[in-house]
Amino acid sequence: MEAQPAAAFETVFRIESPRVIAGVARLVRDVGIAEELTQDALVAALEQWPRDGVPDNPGAWLMTTARRRAVDLIRRRETYARKLAEIGRDLPVSAPPPEEPADPEDIDDDLLRLVFTACHPVLSAEARIALTLRLLGGLTTPEIARARLVPEPTVAQRIVRAKRTLARKNVAFEVPYGPDRAARLNSVLEVIYLIFNEGYAATAGDDWLRPALCEDALRLARVLSALMPKEPEVHGLTALLEFQSSRTAARTAPDGEPVLLRDQNRHRWNRLLITRGVTALGHAHATTGAKGPGPYALQAAIAACHATARTYEETDWPRIATLYGLLAARAPSPVVELNRAVAVSMAEGPAPALALVDALAAEPALRDYHLLPSVRGDLLLRLDRTAEAREEFERAASLTRNARERALLRRRAQEATGG
Repeated sequence: MEAQPAAAFETVFRIESPRVIAGVARLVRDVGIAEELTQDALVAALEQWPRDGVPDNPGAWLMTTARRRAVDLIRRRETYARKLAEIGRDLPVSAPPPEEPADPEDIDDDLLRLVFTACHPVLSAEARIALTLRLLGGLTTPEIARARLVPEPTVAQRIVRAKRTLARKNVAFEVPYGPDRAARLNSVLEVIYLIFNEGYAATAGDDWLRPALCEDALRLARVLSALMPKEPEVHGLTALLEFQSSRTAARTAPDGEPVLLRDQNRHRWNRLLITRGVTALGHAHATTGAKGPGPYALQAAIAACHATARTYEETDWPRIATLYGLLAARAPSPVVELNRAVAVSMAEGPAPALALVDALAAEPALRDYHLLPSVRGDLLLRLDRTAEAREEFERAASLTRNARERALLRRRAQEATGG
């Protein structure tokens, strides 16, 4: 395949396939079959684009191809007449299709339908997350395993079983209402958060960022916040993603290399997104009940400290350390503890922070987590233990599968000892 079609195909696979799966699932009412039909369309693209050229709108080409195959499949079924009536409004016709009855809570968004369908209670929490990351986020099995800190075979089994369960239980492709929607909300929020994180710092590949994933996650969070205005954690997640998205332009150099927070040009931060984040965080606080802020609202408050600080040195690190302490109490996690150690290092110095990091060394979930040796290397460097710092940066570089991040860590390893 020539370079241009190959690059276009990769873009379509990462960005457009979730939309195509969602659109096809609306026709066939089966996410497993929808994924298979989308894969068929991707194979057709691999065959035709090198010969005929990349279409002006690759995503539309892929959607059309997948939908045609979906219609062919439906026509082969015994229930052709009933199914054709159901999908008639989605097919090209000479007259405009009749309008569907309006529902005040309805969301006309196939991607959001896909999220709620994949987060159905018939699936385990981990299966919901894995399946939605696969279908909506376009992540591969290794990327999901990395994001969830679990073995790849475990993720693969969860995805296969989840699709079979949805088909066997005949789960409707819809956004639920009332209590059913609330029951699925936590999984939906976690999925959106993980998709954003994969775009914010890609697990693998040549690019540090995958902006399309961040944009999809932020868009879905905004839709949810409009749909569920009394849910504080929906607003909290939206605020968090607004704040994080505001730094996108400053997080990479012109050559694509990562730029660390302390080195970012804050004039390049998007002030509109920061303002939106402040507003969403205000809604989260206004709707918070007696239990106090939830995990997403706490993370948003941490992000707000960064977003509103004029310089890295003026950041309110003691408040951030306190907020991480509250977050650790509300949602215990070794990753949260690692982040708290970073904040403590800025508020109190590297020595007490190093003690916190060393206490995490035996955590099984962090055994292959590259940020653990990366943070430890930074603390050792600040303590002038340069040889040890270099070893930690080299270990971190060996653990990450992102090419940009690996290059950054190797450079830090060399700089630690003046190499």
